[in-house]
Amino acid sequence: MPAADLHAADSDIPALDPAAELQAEATHLAEARAGLARMRERADSLEAAGGNAVSTEYLAATLYRRRMSLVDDPSTPLFFGRIDIAPPGDALERFYVGRRHVHDERGEPMVIDWRAEISRAFYRASASDPMDLRLRRRFGFVGGRLTAFEDETFDAARDIETSRILTDEIERPRVGPMRDIVATIQPDQDEIVRADLEETLCVQGGPGTGKTAVGLHRAAYLLYAHRAKLRSSGVLVVGPNAAFLHYIEQVLPALGEVEVTQLTIDELVARRGIRVRAADSASVQRLKGDARMAEVLRRAVWSHVGAVTEAVVVPRGSFRMRLYPGHVEQLKDALLARGLRYSASRAVFATMLGSAFTAQVEVRGEAADDRTVTALARSKPVRECVDTVLPALDPAAVLFRLLSSAAAMATAADEILTPQEQHSLLWQEIPRSRATARWSSSDLVLLDEIADLLERTGSFGHVVLDEAQDLSPMQCRAVGRRCSTGSATVLGDLAQGTTATASESWEKTLQHMGKSDGHVRVLERGYRVPREVVEFAARLLPVAAPGVSAPSSIRAARGSLRISSVAAAKLMTTVVEACTAALALPGSVGLVVADPATAATVRALTKAGLAHGALGADDDQRLTVVPASMAKGLEFDHVVLVEPADIAESAASEIDPRFGLRRLYIALTRAVSGLVVIHAKPLPDSLAA
Repeated sequence: MPAADLHAADSDIPALDPAAELQAEATHLAEARAGLARMRERADSLEAAGGNAVSTEYLAATLYRRRMSLVDDPSTPLFFGRIDIAPPGDALERFYVGRRHVHDERGEPMVIDWRAEISRAFYRASASDPMDLRLRRRFGFVGGRLTAFEDETFDAARDIETSRILTDEIERPRVGPMRDIVATIQPDQDEIVRADLEETLCVQGGPGTGKTAVGLHRAAYLLYAHRAKLRSSGVLVVGPNAAFLHYIEQVLPALGEVEVTQLTIDELVARRGIRVRAADSASVQRLKGDARMAEVLRRAVWSHVGAVTEAVVVPRGSFRMRLYPGHVEQLKDALLARGLRYSASRAVFATMLGSAFTAQVEVRGEAADDRTVTALARSKPVRECVDTVLPALDPAAVLFRLLSSAAAMATAADEILTPQEQHSLLWQEIPRSRATARWSSSDLVLLDEIADLLERTGSFGHVVLDEAQDLSPMQCRAVGRRCSTGSATVLGDLAQGTTATASESWEKTLQHMGKSDGHVRVLERGYRVPREVVEFAARLLPVAAPGVSAPSSIRAARGSLRISSVAAAKLMTTVVEACTAALALPGSVGLVVADPATAATVRALTKAGLAHGALGADDDQRLTVVPASMAKGLEFDHVVLVEPADIAESAASEIDPRFGLRRLYIALTRAVSGLVVIHAKPLPDSLAA
């Protein structure tokens, strides 16, 4: 976009020479880069010298993070916007908005962080509410070189409806991981990004609404606004699979946040020594993910509590102190009524017994204090009593007993699960030991629940959970435990639920997470997927997800959708031709196929000599073969989708026949610039209408 593309200014703002103004802004950019270099040099010159080894190590880590946050990428502009603000009665001030704060030698800001409070006006100001702005300027860049600018002056009669620079940035081709959207955050997105730390939000958004980016930018904003609190408690990002995390992993580091934990849901609940070696049927997955399993597991844990049949005798010199069974049972009942976790109950029970014996010591006229209680609690007879009443437990041992014993299952699941459900959970072949057990990924979630019944799970200050619509109630509980003392940003689209445990209600998801006070926000406008593609894919929604409306895309792109019906014999030849044509255009290319067709598609591309990469691989290939089951959450500039009917059929489920159409809906909405649909088989009825 040429520099001359400058919007009209207010009558009291002097007319500008576009070329001279562009040169002045380029000069400020160069000065800002020099300022950032000075800040980095200053950080490099500091030495970590604390009062002791621990403080020195902590200081060294802090300085390392500081240096990393000051690394300059010459291909990325330091600022992307400018605001001229003049509150009533105050002088005009100018601020440049960028990804990080930069100051000059006097400490004066040259660039302000996009997360700073003053930057809010850059994202929110409008003709109806200018927020004291006199001018908002957006900058266009090629690489790191400033090439254009565009102004808004908030005159209601002349307020621009669409920013070309903004549109160009949204549509800019991409290759590789997801990038940040700080230059293009929209007002409805910014409201979510800047929500208070204490508030748990659930963001419902269709394809292209930017919900994933919004969630990540909210994490970056909270780390900026609540640095001290979140540095100690931490921020966790949970994604559906490794390919998805690979796709988003550079967003937060690009915003200067390098200390965020990112895990898949399976990694979140993984346990040392437990290998997943089996896959449950859809019906069993659904049952193991059912919220009722929480009570079954609670009963399974506490079913290990034993009875006291003999007195506890502790010798003290020549005197033998006794606690009779009835007394010990009273102490046990009082303990269980407190509702403590199992492991904590063991420790408290030992202390209660120690205190009871200490009382006998005092009755005999001996001096006693806290050390006496501790010593008696650690005595062998007390420890043996504790092990009898509350034996030490391991999560795997508890679940192994539950899944291998019909009697144990019946005791724990009585009046909770039907006899048929209980039977379906039991292992058909009893393993010889826990080491040889064929654990499933659903079992990991149950083990995590048991582990929390034994000992409290540590909590992060904030958790970002993406693609949450696919999580079971038990998985939601696992994530909720990780933010029990913090807040969460829950992201998803009910229309994209494709697992046996998919949620039908965000309110229930929040309830299972222990966040019933959370608020649901809806992102209704799509910004990246072309309107033609969204409307085509939305034909599936009345059947695939009744009651869920499609996003209304703001982008119209003629020619963004092409549907080719070919003979079966020419299918793969047409696919190769379509991929070749897409590679002639700038940006990334995703070839989406039904999962069973992945291997054959890769062979066809290799035979045709068309270079391609695998999903999640660290390579520079612009063409990626994407099994439809892995397409969720990803974006490509161009998508070639093969055989919609096969994609829908491969995802069909006895649990919910809509899942196949939902997977197809996901696959169809991965394109940012263009979608080519190639089919030899008839299209699903909803699409063919």
